[in-house]
Amino acid sequence: MTVPARQGLEAVDILRRGAVDATGPVPPAVGPVLHDDGGDTLGFLVPPGTADAWDVPGSTCTQSDGRGADLAPEEGSDWLLPPGEADLATDPAVLRAALGEAARLIEAADNCR
Repeated sequence: MTVPARQGLEAVDILRRGAVDATGPVPPAVGPVLHDDGGDTLGFLVPPGTADAWDVPGSTCTQSDGRGADLAPEEGSDWLLPPGEADLATDPAVLRAALGEAARLIEAADNCR
C-alpha cells in the first residue's frame, strides 16, 4: 500500500508512538515500510486481502493475487523500517486511522502558514 511520503512519514510517527486504549498502552503496530525516493512515496506492507476493501483517498493498495510481496527494494528505494525490525505487516484498520490523523495534522500545519 503506497502513500505520499509526507503523509506516510507522519503515519509512521503516529504508529511508532503507539496509542492508549482502555487497558493502557498499546504497542507500536507498524510493519515493514519502504521509502521510494524517486516516487516520493512510502510503501507499507499490509496483510493479503487488504486491497479488496482499501479506499483511502491519495493511497494505492495493490492486489498481490496470492503471489506475496517481493521484499527486495528496487533501485532508488530503501527500507525505512526493514523486515525483521518490524511486525510482519501493518494492520489495515490501524494504518487507516494513522493515515487519517496524519492527513489532519498536515492540513492543520499547511493552514498555519
